[in-house]
Amino acid sequence: MAGHSKWKNIQHRKGRQDAIKGKIFAKLGREIYVAARRGDKDPANNNQLRLAIAKAKAQNMPNENIDRAIKKAAGEGEASNFESITYEGYGPDGIAVIVEALTDNRNRTAADVRFAFTKRGGNLGESGCVSWMFNRFGVVEIEKEAVSKEEDEMELLLLELDPEDMEITDVSYVLYVQPDRLEEVQQALVEQQFPVASADIMMVPENRVSIEGETIKKVLDLIDTLEDHDDVQAVFTNFDADEQEIEKYS
Repeated sequence: MAGHSKWKNIQHRKGRQDAIKGKIFAKLGREIYVAARRGDKDPANNNQLRLAIAKAKAQNMPNENIDRAIKKAAGEGEASNFESITYEGYGPDGIAVIVEALTDNRNRTAADVRFAFTKRGGNLGESGCVSWMFNRFGVVEIEKEAVSKEEDEMELLLLELDPEDMEITDVSYVLYVQPDRLEEVQQALVEQQFPVASADIMMVPENRVSIEGETIKKVLDLIDTLEDHDDVQAVFTNFDADEQEIEKYS
């Protein structure tokens, strides 16, 4: 699974650059709302809701926004009926793309996503056309600069958590665990006083496809367009490229 951190940086590039926090909070609030609607409104009894709240807090979302989303799910205030939809397709040069969305208008979102693919040299495919190339994992990242232990010692400690896989980069340790173990592993790291930089459930490609030149620009443009859509919660791809080339076209 080498290359996670590079891919993660690409995936969150727009989020870091987006000065309009309200847009980010709206997507996080929608995720909290859906998690609360599907299960117990008390985070203590709803794992999905706890994870959604943790993600929101990592983005410094105000507690009042979080509470408002939960109350809305409980029937207070104007309610919306959101549903989860996953779109699959191919980007430039056949790059596999998975789009996860939460929408209250399936036809609108499908049309917008299809248009984004078509306009940028890709095409929206049938369900299952690319998902077989990915595995769903809980992905936990710890920044090296946040821990004082030597790499060898840290590696042994992390292996004790029994991850499915682990990646060590120049700047971070990345653990891949089964989704239902994400919270457990995250809590274990916190208890050992290892600051968790990020923890989320992601679609991780089994293999990556290298691209270069103008294709990188086209792929990044597609990702940016999809992530900018209000209904899109996450975009996953299987492309790989040189870091300097990515920065050149970012």
